[in-house]
Amino acid sequence: MNYITLKPANSALKRKKRVGRGQGSGKGGTATRGYNGAQSRSGYKRKIGFEGGQQPLQRRIPMYGFKCPSRIHFTPLNLSTLQALAEKHHVSSIDHIFLRKHNVIGKYEKYKILGNGELNLKLSVAAHRCSATALQAIQNLGGEVIMLPTYE
Repeated sequence: MNYITLKPANSALKRKKRVGRGQGSGKGGTATRGYNGAQSRSGYKRKIGFEGGQQPLQRRIPMYGFKCPSRIHFTPLNLSTLQALAEKHHVSSIDHIFLRKHNVIGKYEKYKILGNGELNLKLSVAAHRCSATALQAIQNLGGEVIMLPTYE
């Protein structure tokens, strides 16, 4: 036995079905697509979730939950973050312009000061919201909290 006599098994190789190559091929005419309907047309593309005209799953399942369109999302800022920013940039007042400049908040984000972490510096902080513990911690060191308007 040598490599010249090697050949694949009888069922190993199968030719590709050549459709639409005339009536003599047995696959001419409709090219195995059937006569009518969207799938027989050229350029047909099934939509995601399409179930052949049956009501799709995403429409059969009932809606649930509620998202309030007037809800205001506040980005949380801890005292430890304010401490780190004040030490790094040697500032005594922090406001939304400073925070946007240093990429802490986005252009239209509102933020809330939370009382997590330690604060050792006297700071003047401008914020849209402030928790009671954060307010107490800032005022204990002689700092002040200026409330910004929530709706601009």
